[in-house]
Amino acid sequence: MHDLVITSRRAVLPGGERPAAVAVRDGKIAGVFGVDAAPAAAERVDLGDVALLPGLVDSHVHVNEPGRTHWEGFASATRAAAAGGVTTIVDMPLNSLPPTVDVAALEVKRAAAAGRCAVDVAFWGGAIPGSLEHLRALHEAGVRGFKCFLSPSGVDEFPPLDVTELRAVMTEIASFDGLLIVHAEDPELLADPAGPGYEEFLGSRPGESERRAVERVIALARETGVRAHILHVSSALCLEPLAAARREDVRITAETCPHYLTLAAEEVPEGATQFKCCPPIRGEANRDELWKGLAEGVLDCVVSDHSPSTADLKVPDFAAAWGGISSLQLGLPAVWTEASRRGHGLGDVVRWMAEAPAALAGLAGKGTIAEGGDADLVAFDPGAALTVDAAALHHRNPVTPYHGRTLTGVVRTTWLRGRAVSEAPHGNLL
Repeated sequence: MHDLVITSRRAVLPGGERPAAVAVRDGKIAGVFGVDAAPAAAERVDLGDVALLPGLVDSHVHVNEPGRTHWEGFASATRAAAAGGVTTIVDMPLNSLPPTVDVAALEVKRAAAAGRCAVDVAFWGGAIPGSLEHLRALHEAGVRGFKCFLSPSGVDEFPPLDVTELRAVMTEIASFDGLLIVHAEDPELLADPAGPGYEEFLGSRPGESERRAVERVIALARETGVRAHILHVSSALCLEPLAAARREDVRITAETCPHYLTLAAEEVPEGATQFKCCPPIRGEANRDELWKGLAEGVLDCVVSDHSPSTADLKVPDFAAAWGGISSLQLGLPAVWTEASRRGHGLGDVVRWMAEAPAALAGLAGKGTIAEGGDADLVAFDPGAALTVDAAALHHRNPVTPYHGRTLTGVVRTTWLRGRAVSEAPHGNLL
């Protein structure tokens, strides 16, 4: 007898989309069967034409707890994740206090998260000036990799690496076959905005700054042999050097974010600082090129870069406001709305938002519906409409550029290891 069997005429499986019955026992997927061959179970759920997806994996989430829990915390962030079909997040080493740059700080963060998580949570470590000696110990303590900045991060306690420090960090991480994830903007090409509007802010962070930084990371990855990953690619200028590096077997991957794929600079209303992020949302033609990069496999993942703050930090204008997009709960419907319009299927979205992020972070058993994996599952109604009300989201602060937008696709139920996610948190720290 199985604990649970879920049937759907639109199950998104590794081999494609087809009718299937997914059987669950002891939190694991015990088997995938034809609908007519579904085994006996204590509980049965028939989704009909509602799609059954693997739980998404969001490998780029700023939870901010401890230290800045009033921006976002583990309880609110993981409730938002579950409501958006995300069953595993990987927490960034900033903007929490202390930042996760040594084992002691990791233990502080794990203590803050314990018993509060509605979904599973893993952790990135940080690489900053002076933290080189802590990298191996953090790796052995279970972080999934190390984040660094090449330009100012926005918080003083997490400074960027210069070229000499970056090479040393890469060499050390390569020595234990770890992963370095990089915020890639060249500080020499960044400037203070010339005015308070979005056009001036966009001009202060040109796409060439991303490309030059990406080229630097590629050169050093080739030299050191490290595994490297480029975070939140916003500029299509990065696609050509990334594609060339992959042809040369440089160990490099890259991601983009829902806001770069669904929003455009031309659509940003005057004074709407909820659209501000770094690197910035660029123009419509650039957005089209990012979609091509996804389709061609130059970009591997689509993850949120959920970087919230309190509303008082998003004022008074684009020059001064905090740069971060709140979208953890909305990534799936936002991406599906645009992906379906461009002819992509649910299988593509699952590959970008579940399989690839799980592989990036080394999370075995996550991101796919396959026998032996965790029974992390999502009932997703791909044709239903969702009009976003920021105040109704689980994010701690009701600030998002998606407020008032009508998206396509609604998460009906999220299961974590075979149990429907409810108010009683049962997420694990991975």
